[in-house]
Amino acid sequence: MTTLAGKQGLGSIAARLERLPQSRWHVKVRCLIGAVTFFEAFDQLLSASALPVLIRDWHLSTGQATFAVTSASIGMLLGALVAGWLGDRIGRVRTVALGVIVTGAASLAVAFAPGIELFSLFRFVQGLGIGGVVPVAATYINEIARCDKRGRFVLLYEMVFPAGLAAASLVAVWVVPNLGWRAMFVLGALPVIIGALLPRKVAESPRWLLSQGRVDEAERVIARIEAEVERSVGAPLPEPGADPGAETGRGRLRDLFTGRYLRRTVVLSGLWFVAYYVNHGVSAWLPSLYTKEFGLDLTTALQYTLLSNITGLVGTFAVALVIDRIGRRPALVAALSGTALALGVLALTGATSGLKVALFASFTTLFVYAVNAGLYLYSPELYPTANRARGAAFGGVWNRLGVILGPVTVGAILGAGGGLGLVFAQLACVAVVGAVIALFAVETKGRTLEELNA
Repeated sequence: MTTLAGKQGLGSIAARLERLPQSRWHVKVRCLIGAVTFFEAFDQLLSASALPVLIRDWHLSTGQATFAVTSASIGMLLGALVAGWLGDRIGRVRTVALGVIVTGAASLAVAFAPGIELFSLFRFVQGLGIGGVVPVAATYINEIARCDKRGRFVLLYEMVFPAGLAAASLVAVWVVPNLGWRAMFVLGALPVIIGALLPRKVAESPRWLLSQGRVDEAERVIARIEAEVERSVGAPLPEPGADPGAETGRGRLRDLFTGRYLRRTVVLSGLWFVAYYVNHGVSAWLPSLYTKEFGLDLTTALQYTLLSNITGLVGTFAVALVIDRIGRRPALVAALSGTALALGVLALTGATSGLKVALFASFTTLFVYAVNAGLYLYSPELYPTANRARGAAFGGVWNRLGVILGPVTVGAILGAGGGLGLVFAQLACVAVVGAVIALFAVETKGRTLEELNA
């Protein structure tokens, strides 16, 4: 619970963070946290790249292939729950570092898995780390950003996630056919080094320190940040603006489900579920669909998958440029509507070739990646500092449910002979539901985190 001293000091800390101009300090922190997020995304997509080879070499049934895809997602769901609590308990930076180490170590174990059972077990452990890192890292980036440019600041950072997905696909195009799928997971172990260095290179969030009553430590950290920014810009810092006031959150889990936060949590949970149900319902199966349904060779299948990840990167960049102007709610509604349109047209006109599926899947990821990135910005904005990581991570739980159920549903439809038309039609319907849910989202643009939670 926030102490009286913490409540009194929060406004001044917030005002001092809000007045900081863009500097090398911001770039450094964004790059270090971004490197972590990049590899988490890289590791997340490794199963999809390996799946066509695993199906062939290990003679996997559709059920086994589905389990291989979803085992990490189950771990991510549990990881999000634990990391949300840890992020508010032991700090943002330490939680991220711990999750990265778990992710990298488990990736190395996956590389030496002799069969589908241990492969899935180690992917589950890897998922624990991935599920915990991403929402807590996004929470940290939100807490150091200025309110007037928070959307662009956070979303340009979030571009590293689709960049990591694209990198996984790009590397897989050469590595999987030439060195085998195991080499991909060896590369996925590299972030262990970053995780070990992170607590020494990145200062803890002053907002979080203050919410824990660690006033003196928060003052020391903000003073170091101010000194580094001042050296970087080569000029005195502007005077802090008006005190945005103190937050009222007490840091209890039940606060997420009472009062004004109940609506925020319900809407956010629905949006997370829809976005990742659609995203992974498409992406988890794409390489296998290209090889199994359309008879494409593995290299072409991975190249088509890479195209979808590149357009997702473009979508994330586009929404970063406009979200501070048009607002969070219009951006989410528009992106989910675009997702539904792309999938609906594909379902109605028919998935008649691998190239056609690749083109419409790429239009889908253009929009749905914008939704995903927007939610990593939006989620931490909705909750007070003492509960922010938990609130963001709870959305991540619904994210993981979508990640699990999307591929499972697609696998069930394909296994029952339902056809690709039905696959894309049901994904389009889910996206329409998401667009309707987004209409009820609370607008947050241009307001400090304290104002949103006072």
